[in-house]
Amino acid sequence: MSAAATSPGRLLLVPAPLDFGCDTQSPIDAVLPAATLAAAAATTHWVCENAKTTRAFLKRVGELRPLAQPLQQQHIVELPREVHKKGDHGPGFDARPLLQAALAGHDIGLLSEAGMPAIADPGSSVVRAAHDLGLTVLPLVGPCSLLLALAASGLNGQNFAFVGYLPQEAAARQQRIRELEVLALRTGQAQIFIETPYRNAALLSALLSALQPGTRLSVSSGLTLDDALTRSLPVQAWRERHGPAPEGPAVFSIGP
Repeated sequence: MSAAATSPGRLLLVPAPLDFGCDTQSPIDAVLPAATLAAAAATTHWVCENAKTTRAFLKRVGELRPLAQPLQQQHIVELPREVHKKGDHGPGFDARPLLQAALAGHDIGLLSEAGMPAIADPGSSVVRAAHDLGLTVLPLVGPCSLLLALAASGLNGQNFAFVGYLPQEAAARQQRIRELEVLALRTGQAQIFIETPYRNAALLSALLSALQPGTRLSVSSGLTLDDALTRSLPVQAWRERHGPAPEGPAVFSIGP
């Protein structure tokens, strides 16, 4: 009699706390529910942005729930560097080889450095590959900075777009800001974007220079931390009394 076929594992989309790169951290059980922590503790195979960050995440999980395997025995595979540089939402990268352990019956966790993987972070190629292989894709509950910022902004939560990073070059950035403002004012669609923290000040200055006085600008930073802040005001009010730009990860949004 032949042995029963091994049931395939699942791809678990495991959200990480939003305190990556921040000076302080939230208790992990304050931002991730018990079911997500339990699933992470039980998972021994990972695809991630950064192995060091993944081990740090698992160490925090292990302080609350016993890990199925010690950190040294976890199977952790990093996405290729070119995926981080160019993104993996288009063709050209085949992630199916990263999921062979799932075909052998192991659940695989997909983890980014902060928030929900494949949302404003690499990972969509792994999710597509899982579907192509017939694997179950299970998103777990946890923080997503874009949605938290949008909810706190007062902008249009029924019609919105995330447009990633704006150009770094000043003239191109000003042009892109004006394009997004025209779209937002014409359609009512909130436009959401992010920036590398050390360029937050330059982006905020460009926004206050390029946007019309009545356009609403929202900036969220430190989400889920004790110093979480969202400020959402018309641009004219920002110009009259704005403080320094956030020093840590931030989400910027504009709309009518």
